[in-house]
Amino acid sequence: MMVDFIRFVVRNLVDSPDSLEVKEIEGETTTIVEITVAKSDVGHVIGKQGKIINALREVVRSNTRSGEKKVQIEVV
Repeated sequence: MMVDFIRFVVRNLVDSPDSLEVKEIEGETTTIVEITVAKSDVGHVIGKQGKIINALREVVRSNTRSGEKKVQIEVV
């Protein structure tokens, strides 16, 4: 569910949505979401001084209930 939300948000940020890949890696206490985009779109996802990716991380963090696995977002 969270991966679908992240995919939706990032797809609307990039110029080449066909090159977007969102991969979910399950761990014991943490779920890592890897976002892969075209080189020209990395800046769109990160934003100036990381504001966009940090805002996305904050939305995901605030939507996670206590006791659930933590979600970590990485741009590859």
